[in-house]
Amino acid sequence: MAKADYYEILGVSREAEEREIKKAYKRLAMKFHPDRNPGNAEAEAKFKEIKEAYEILTDAQKRAAYDQYGHAAFEQGGGGGGAGGADFSDIFGDVFGDIFGGSRRQRASRGSDLRYNMELSLEEAVRGVTREIRIPTLEECDICHGSGARPGTSAATCPTCHGAGQVQMRQGFFAVQQACPTCHGKGKIIKDPCTKCHGHGRVEKSKTLSVKIPAGVDTGDRIRLAGEGEAGEQGASAGDLYVQVQVRKHPIFEREENNLYCEVPINFAMAALGGEIEVPTLDGRVKLKVPAETQTGKLFRMRGKGVKSVRGGSQGDLLCRVVVETPVKLNEKQKQLLRELEESFGGPSGDQNSPRSKSFLDGVKKFFDDLTR
Repeated sequence: MAKADYYEILGVSREAEEREIKKAYKRLAMKFHPDRNPGNAEAEAKFKEIKEAYEILTDAQKRAAYDQYGHAAFEQGGGGGGAGGADFSDIFGDVFGDIFGGSRRQRASRGSDLRYNMELSLEEAVRGVTREIRIPTLEECDICHGSGARPGTSAATCPTCHGAGQVQMRQGFFAVQQACPTCHGKGKIIKDPCTKCHGHGRVEKSKTLSVKIPAGVDTGDRIRLAGEGEAGEQGASAGDLYVQVQVRKHPIFEREENNLYCEVPINFAMAALGGEIEVPTLDGRVKLKVPAETQTGKLFRMRGKGVKSVRGGSQGDLLCRVVVETPVKLNEKQKQLLRELEESFGGPSGDQNSPRSKSFLDGVKKFFDDLTR
């Protein structure tokens, strides 16, 4: 008789992730386990089938072989095997491991990652800079070298869990593993602790680091310094330090990806007649030619005057947005000259000299005419 498909046995799709498979297995195992179905041969056979499917599909290599060759991959004795008289706690060890303490013995923990917020000016972000920073952290104790025990001594095996780091508690047919209350999952206890770190293996210190910020970084970018985080427990590897970049607002420029934007005010005489002005760039001043009859909002692009991203690619541009400025604090002579100029336009509308005003006024007139119809 042909074997049923492992995925169908567990009721999951062939694309199911491991946690979905574990969830399905737990639900079915609780339903068909022999302890809950005493004397039921059919339930026992079903349970063995479920366990075999689970063991194959949660092993990456076996699952890959099964996906390619089906049951034939295990016909020569390489399969998952049956459940037999397995203890209920063994069956649920993998399922509940992540919730109740993980493996039977906790591994020494890697040190925590640290984050340092660094504020930069736009110029520093564009050109790059090297900064010294001082950070508080936990470092490996230089007396016991992370063991936590006084030099010349060593940690002893925990008498409660016998080095397993886990103890088992039974609740009905459940057997739940949890961290040993004596050694807190380490499997060892320190009877003679180091006098400097008091058995922790780590001490609080501040350290100074020189951090090189590459050119072209922007707000939100992170620089990773491997191994510069907190020291790990019991000599485990240190965490990493992440320098988080924040670029201050600039009084002149705004950055958008690799381009820079700035506003350039000009008086209306230059806007009407044209001329040449100086505009700022991050590399110094440059000349910008303003053509006659320039309107507010016109953008002038200065190629290659922007930012070269830290991720590479071409250099951005500088875009100058012209703002025509209305004059203020006019004296009587200036006011008279403006009145004469207005009269020369033929009145406020100035059809020929102000085409946008003419178009706007025509649109307003049509709008009101349509309302009265």
